[in-house]
Amino acid sequence: MNLKITLTGLAALVCFGVQPLSAKRAPENLNEKAARIHKHALTVDSHCDTPLRLDRNGFDAGERHDVLTTGSCVDYPRMKEGGLDGSFFAVFIGQGKCTEDAYTKVHEQALNIFKAIHQSVNHNSIVAGIAVNRKQFEQLAAQGKRAIFMGVENGYPIGSDITRVKEFYDLGARYITLCHTKNNQICDSSTDTLRAGGVTDFGRDVIKEMNRLGMMIDISHISDRSVLDVLKYSKAPVIASHSCAKAICNNPRNLNDDLLVSLKANGGVIQMCILSDYVKKPLPNTVRDSVFKAIRAKYNNFEGLTDEQTNAGHKEWDEATLHYPRQLATVKDVVDHIDHIVKVIGIDYVGIGTDFDGGGGVADCRDVSQMGNITLELVKRGYSEKDIQKIWSGNLMRVLDKVEQIARK
Repeated sequence: MNLKITLTGLAALVCFGVQPLSAKRAPENLNEKAARIHKHALTVDSHCDTPLRLDRNGFDAGERHDVLTTGSCVDYPRMKEGGLDGSFFAVFIGQGKCTEDAYTKVHEQALNIFKAIHQSVNHNSIVAGIAVNRKQFEQLAAQGKRAIFMGVENGYPIGSDITRVKEFYDLGARYITLCHTKNNQICDSSTDTLRAGGVTDFGRDVIKEMNRLGMMIDISHISDRSVLDVLKYSKAPVIASHSCAKAICNNPRNLNDDLLVSLKANGGVIQMCILSDYVKKPLPNTVRDSVFKAIRAKYNNFEGLTDEQTNAGHKEWDEATLHYPRQLATVKDVVDHIDHIVKVIGIDYVGIGTDFDGGGGVADCRDVSQMGNITLELVKRGYSEKDIQKIWSGNLMRVLDKVEQIARK
């Protein structure tokens, strides 16, 4: 709790010839300043894949885990340690065949993930709660609880049934990433062979329905043409929940400067992903690369799998990550992206979306307990407390507020 000196109390101190304590304090050093700002900022991560772990036997997000021995990046105790007030848990479904049978299967998988998230939060209700808007987020933060938002990563489980968009909304999802690493029934992916168009006719219906409901449209993973289509068809601002600047790291998952300018015109926001390969081009490592290539091949690039196959694949991936560590980018590299985006489109259009538990993590921010290192680097580069608050949640919450406002019209 902040100690506040009332005017009456201050007057009394002056009358007795005693200076206020603040007058005797030494100037803050950068570490102290960063710690103070981080403590008072309302912080949110727009994308983590922790639900991938919730179905695994014995994993409880209410218990503290060690990233170096388990590979786990997020749990409620470490969220508190890292000063992270809220996080968007992703309902992730890998891309498979676009058939009605497949749609039925992955829809059921998505519902199971929603169920696992709700069960985790309910089981840990003393320390966490579900949030779907800014008000609930702020209320939970005031209570000292972690706010768990939800987003759907990959519109694939919508299938051909537009009513599933509302179903996911009613379950708590407040954004949908339209596709993942492959093209789907909604749009083209940035990492697949481009088709004739970007957003499909059904994709336009999905955009319209999301606008109607008040769900944020997530353009991470989708192709450049698809991004432009979304910006054309959406009546509300959009987000890139976990992407970086292509000018800094030339990866197809990142946004080029022209798209950043278009995103600003839309009023949206790009949330900095800290998956190392998107932050800084990795050094070649043939042994490590061959191991992960084999795992991807064994598990069909994590697409069209059963729940059991998915869990087995991610377990092998985690074990390989521990046995074959790589040279990671750093928080300084992450903030280089923020600097560039601020230079191109301004401070009001950038935030943080780590992709923790989905590959996210850099050398000095491997898990959620180290989030304060991002604030420290921002302070070192001269960002003000107001700017840092915008980056940590203000910009994203502005978009969520606007999306809800447009839906009410």
